[in-house]
Amino acid sequence: MKIAIIGLGYVGLPLARLFATKYSVVGFDINQKRISELNSGFDNTLEIDNELLKSVLKFENSPQNGLFCTSNNSEIKDCNYYIITVPTPVDKDKKPDLTPLYKASETVGKVLKKEDVVIYESTVYPGATEEECVPVLEKISGLKFNVDFFAGYSPERINPGDKEHTVEKILKVTAGSTPEIGTKVNDLYKSVITAGTHLAPTIKVAEAAKVIENSQRDINIAFVNELSKIFNLLEIDTQDVLEAAGTKWNFLPFKPGLVGGHCIGVDPYYLAQKAQQMGYNPEIILAGRRLNDSMGEYVASQVVKLMIKKNIPIKNAELLMLGIAFKENCPDVRNTKIVDVISALKEYGINVSIYDPWVNPTEVLQEYNLITTKIMPSNKFDVLILGVAHNEFLNLDLKPLQKEINVLYDVKGVLGKYVDGKL
Repeated sequence: MKIAIIGLGYVGLPLARLFATKYSVVGFDINQKRISELNSGFDNTLEIDNELLKSVLKFENSPQNGLFCTSNNSEIKDCNYYIITVPTPVDKDKKPDLTPLYKASETVGKVLKKEDVVIYESTVYPGATEEECVPVLEKISGLKFNVDFFAGYSPERINPGDKEHTVEKILKVTAGSTPEIGTKVNDLYKSVITAGTHLAPTIKVAEAAKVIENSQRDINIAFVNELSKIFNLLEIDTQDVLEAAGTKWNFLPFKPGLVGGHCIGVDPYYLAQKAQQMGYNPEIILAGRRLNDSMGEYVASQVVKLMIKKNIPIKNAELLMLGIAFKENCPDVRNTKIVDVISALKEYGINVSIYDPWVNPTEVLQEYNLITTKIMPSNKFDVLILGVAHNEFLNLDLKPLQKEINVLYDVKGVLGKYVDGKL
């Protein structure tokens, strides 16, 4: 058994590292810089400790257990399991963009052989694996699905930045294109996932299970975001209300906030589009998305209102945004909603500086055309916004950063009572 992992990002690398403890694994990625860094024992996503990564690395494509990283397509031709872990984003119109999946399927299709199994981990709408990806595999390889080669699906459940719920500790849903392949796929994951597995009856069921996991969280967060708007009008502290309601045993502990990232802020659009293709308009799913997508402008408007109350001139005011990653203690900036807040603030004529010790300034510049710094600013600001609850910010002395008259807004609700505003 030899496994190829296609895509060595936040999902693919932890999975490749885990499988490499028991199997010969080839990690493939088109990003040559990424491959060079990994072969030097460094993971810039910070998901895998450098020493842990080095412990499984090997520097030749051999049958021995371990991980060999490459950007050379020919190095994966002798594998018999191909696991595709590429991103599934949405485009500027919030429509699913399957381009990475198509390209990864083409890559695998060029080396696909009889009896091989291709497993997809990327989040998609129900039916996408067999209706969109498999035809690409068939076309490129010239092989016939479920006769010459087979497919599986095991949706990723990676939580970036979470060092407690690592890949082997999260129960894995599995599925195969036939009952026999389902068992094989399940056994493969069960051999390394200590938390166990759940074999779904079909690939469609597994796809649907994944997409509703994140849609459910999105809707619940939208609900408490709406509550935060209502309680703000009523001059009630949302956190106090949630704490009181949370004393009931079955109350769900969701908190208001900006919903970004590559999963919760994206996946509901996949399910919504598929539903619309079938002639059904998913009202609750899209309503939740609209509300969560509006929170960036809402935060900006609340900050401006607080500035007006304190007679702080809006135009050319100096504001410091603490954090731009999509979540705490993580360098991932994909689909971060902090940029929505920044964009809205700039429309008011406010000068925005961004400090985030976790993220790569070059990546932020390329992705969003925004300048960030990993170094604590030395000047003072009219406004501070805690956008991301990095550990570095929780006990940070904010006084040296604040002008005598200032506004402190806490998006994450972690700074206690001594703030001017919070969600």
